[in-house]
Amino acid sequence: MGSIVINSAAVELWPTSSLEDVQVAIRAVYKQVLGNPHVMESERLVAAESKLCDRSLSVREFVRAVGKSEFYRSRYFEPCAPYRFVELNFMHFLGRPPQSQAEISEHIVRCIEEGYEAEIDSYIDSDEYQTAFGENTVPYRRSNTQAGQSQVTFNRMYTLDRGPSQIDSAIKSSQLVYAVATNSSNKIAPPSTNLGGSGEANKKMFKILVQGSKFDSPRRFSTTTYLVAGDNMTSQIQRINRTSGKIVSITEVV
Repeated sequence: MGSIVINSAAVELWPTSSLEDVQVAIRAVYKQVLGNPHVMESERLVAAESKLCDRSLSVREFVRAVGKSEFYRSRYFEPCAPYRFVELNFMHFLGRPPQSQAEISEHIVRCIEEGYEAEIDSYIDSDEYQTAFGENTVPYRRSNTQAGQSQVTFNRMYTLDRGPSQIDSAIKSSQLVYAVATNSSNKIAPPSTNLGGSGEANKKMFKILVQGSKFDSPRRFSTTTYLVAGDNMTSQIQRINRTSGKIVSITEVV
């Protein structure tokens, strides 16, 4: 048996892995986490790669370093709609699409309240990540061949992952916003030659349900509903946080 395990999905390092094996793992992490980009030599995480080579860094911690890199931030956090950022985080770090509106809402709120790095950590520190990949397996796209995975999940995964020619950073708008908000399945359509993204998802309207305590009694609560366009969601959530309101849910108005 070799020192690195490669099957249709997984790349795993062992204590006996060679430097060549580590380079295979590095390339696999860049491809998975960065969304199949072309990484120039000047953009590589040289210090983190060196630590992985001498095994002072696990694959999981190397994934974390890549996720917190300026490369990832500048391609997926700064230019993308909040929904797009979150749905790609699920694919890049957990190898699956988001399952529900509650999952997306939770991560959008965390990103606004706790910041970019806390959002990245939440995937890599999750029980799901540890169970699926552990310390030394490179995250991979988990297919519908897994037990218990629904056709809806497969369709959503296919919507986000259209094969080896796709570069994730080419699409800035959400691909799942309607399907997740309405708990419905995406239709599988042929790959489009236009990867620029129309931005129409950012113009959709969303309902944000907020709970806050009444001024006259800490035991009484009020609920407020905000209607906001997708491209204004971040600023609206920030305003809600400044009033100490608790976001209960974020759903698309259909």
